[in-house]
Amino acid sequence: MSDVMSRDALWAMAHAERAALADDLAELDDHQWARPSLCGRWTVEEVVAHLTTSASIGRLRWLVSVAGARFDFDEHNTRRLAEHRGGTPAETLARFRRIVTSTTAPSGHTAAWLGEVIVHAQDIRRPLGILREPSVEAATEVAKFYASRDFAVPSRSTIDGLRFEATDGPFTAGTGPLVTGTTIALTMAMAGRTAYLDDLSGPGVLALRGREVP
Repeated sequence: MSDVMSRDALWAMAHAERAALADDLAELDDHQWARPSLCGRWTVEEVVAHLTTSASIGRLRWLVSVAGARFDFDEHNTRRLAEHRGGTPAETLARFRRIVTSTTAPSGHTAAWLGEVIVHAQDIRRPLGILREPSVEAATEVAKFYASRDFAVPSRSTIDGLRFEATDGPFTAGTGPLVTGTTIALTMAMAGRTAYLDDLSGPGVLALRGREVP
């Protein structure tokens, strides 16, 4: 595996992935904006508003918001999402475009915020049949981070006792029954997106299916 990547390089990747997503979003009609995403109960437009939130709130404001929601993170996310969602999809997209180059985040875990845009972009693209995927290099950095710890998602716990190996890049992690697939498919599986399990192969996939929550 390569040396740890600099924060500037990680932010550059995040900015590139945001810009690519904004280009994809510009092609959507109102019906597509209202489609369910892979992210729980959120629609495509709500996921975009959430991404705008993540790039607009620093640690202090995040702590105040979480405390105001009585440490109910779902409530916190719902409130901030509503704050950054526009009156129309076009306005929601315009707000997202304004944060494409932002380096604001609730914490200094830059790889996590790269992961935020990579995972949520696929949450949007997959249901809409948009084939664009992040660069293997960017997905590898997120996969490495997810395999190293449980942060916003229980990614490290998800792969405990399994061996993950990418078929299109250098990412490997863990020991145990083998799970193989593209770097983005492995990353999305670690993020709990069951739609990507069909993209994986190997004797460890059955065990992985038993751990994922639909």
